[in-house]
Amino acid sequence: MLTTRYVTGSPSWIDLATPDLDAAAAFYTGLFGWTMRPGGPEVGGYGTFQAAGKTIAGGMTVPPEQSAPAWNVYFRTPDADATAKSVEQGGGSVTHEPVDVMELGRSASFRDPAGVGFSAWQPGQMAGMESTNEENMLGWIELYTPDVQAATAFYHTVFGWETTDVPFPGGTYTTVNPSGAGPDSMFGGVVPLDSDPLEVEAGAYWMPYFEVADTDAITARAQELGGTVRMAPTDVEGVGRLAKLADPHGARFAVIKSSMASS
Repeated sequence: MLTTRYVTGSPSWIDLATPDLDAAAAFYTGLFGWTMRPGGPEVGGYGTFQAAGKTIAGGMTVPPEQSAPAWNVYFRTPDADATAKSVEQGGGSVTHEPVDVMELGRSASFRDPAGVGFSAWQPGQMAGMESTNEENMLGWIELYTPDVQAATAFYHTVFGWETTDVPFPGGTYTTVNPSGAGPDSMFGGVVPLDSDPLEVEAGAYWMPYFEVADTDAITARAQELGGTVRMAPTDVEGVGRLAKLADPHGARFAVIKSSMASS
């Protein structure tokens, strides 16, 4: 499961690129009860979201001509520069070269061979998210990709990820975990893009799942706040009740009331 005991290759941070950070913050505050701590000029106005007093995500204003609104996932690395080299050797590309973020850490951004964006975080004073798997916080991530085998091979090269095929209604579901940590440490899944017509139309990407107390209530609230319901609340046996949403600017995410959380 996703935890804050960060090891190489584990998700350690997420942030939102949006054309209007104030409006996005209002949406997520209304949806999840988050609060936004604005950033100063020294960080280019980069803000942080908090839930239950814990810092759990970031947000920044990005003009639409530079990047489509989206959630971005950062993975822990002991060496951002070495990770950048591994990305290129694995057939990916570096979109933002490694750079120090004051004393907080060192970051870099990439695209995998399918064009999906992701980032790496080399911790300094900031390890990453202060809490996960709690209500209204990140609990899972999922990669929609045109080639599962190629994707998992790439991320294995870059981060050492291991995979497990889990029996699932209608087939199997590929989960990923950090190197040597075993299936009990799985933090995400990899899904064939063509298995879901909804995602084929939207294109390959990393999707964050936020744990919620009531999937239906959150879905209804998202609509009230100007968001879009991409997939209505659905029960998945042994997993929970989930829905796929998008915020008013189009950034895609999912919410889930996990079966484990309700037990």
